[in-house]
Parts: sequence; structure tokens; C-alpha cells
Amino acid sequence: MAESPGRGEGIYHVGVISDTHGLIRTEALNALKGSGVILHAGDVGSPLVLRSLRCIAPVVAVRGNMDREQGMHCLPATETVEIADFLFHILHDISFLDLDPVAAGMHAIVSGHSHRSSILIDRGVLYLNPGSAGPRRFSLPVTLARIAISQGRLHPEIIYLA
Repeated sequence: MAESPGRGEGIYHVGVISDTHGLIRTEALNALKGSGVILHAGDVGSPLVLRSLRCIAPVVAVRGNMDREQGMHCLPATETVEIADFLFHILHDISFLDLDPVAAGMHAIVSGHSHRSSILIDRGVLYLNPGSAGPRRFSLPVTLARIAISQGRLHPEIIYLA
């Protein structure tokens, strides 16, 4: 994992992407530049997506419900990582969350699956869905997210790509 600053030291950027379904857009790569780490919340679709993201920063990825082929089935269903003193729990479908984030000491829950971006804070825990950066689904926007970590706080934002 990349070195990340402790609380109060500068700004550290976390890129968050999901539901690429094998498509890695140039706009997504550009939006993720400057990230110290990238979290992919599943439905990756192709090893090419992960290789492209790893050219920008280390990647932590989980398996989505559509990741059955091309080596994607080997990805873990969930992953917990510490970034700049914050615990992030990553899974594809939030309905499969099997822990109490507060009791587990989590600071953020990152999920995908719905293709709908959202930012919610509940009981001090950030719930972030970056939406879908892959092929457009219905009339939903193409999005990803970025979290700036500074002064001991998480500052999430949704980035609209198309």
C-alpha cells in the first residue's frame, strides 16, 4: 500500500470507482490522477481496467456480481484497508454488509452495484457509492468519486464524467 500521511499532515487523495464493466474511460483516468490509492468497488469486468488504474496508483479492488470471468472471480468479496489512519471497508453491494461499521471502528463504507452515486454520513460513518464509471446504464450519469483526507477528516465528492 502506498505511504499515506497521518492525520493533520497535508492532503491525501483517494480515488473511488465502481462498475466499470470492462470499460476504462480516459476521463476516469484523468479524474483519478493525483490519487495516492484507488478503491474499486466491484464489477471491474477486465484485468485491463485494473492494469490501467495501477498506472496511476496502487489499487484495492473487490469482486462484483458480474466479475465471473477473466480472472476477476479471484478478487475478494470484501476488503478492509487503512488509509491515513482511517479504516475503509469495501464491498460491491451494500445489502451484503455483514458488520456494524461503528462497532467495527470503520470510518467509511465504499460500495457500488446500484450505478447511483451517493454520499451519506450515518452515526459518524461515511457511506460512499461512486456510481458507475463504465458503460452508461439507463439515463444515469457516469460518475466516480474522490475523497480528500485532510486535517483528520474525510472530504468526499462525486465527479461527473459524462
